[in-house]
Amino acid sequence: MSLIKLQKFFKKKSVKYSIPFLVLVVGGSFGLKQFTENRYRFRRNQILSKDEAEKWGITKKDKSEVTLESEFEKVKQININNWENKRGPRPWEEVTQ
Repeated sequence: MSLIKLQKFFKKKSVKYSIPFLVLVVGGSFGLKQFTENRYRFRRNQILSKDEAEKWGITKKDKSEVTLESEFEKVKQININNWENKRGPRPWEEVTQ
């Protein structure tokens, strides 16, 4: 008798579609939790040295070369009174030079 009731219960449309959906949502949240946990566990927390950066193709300047005052001097030398607005090409336009 209980087997028939159980079969009837699982044939209902609400049960037939809601149980897999709930399993997917709850299981997906646990899966995402594991992936994000691994992401932060295996993240590189160290600063790249100059040699490692050059190995990857990144050029780093020494800390003494780049200061706020040196960058300010570079910006002061730029002529901001005479400039021309240059429009970049749009993706749908042909590139002409």
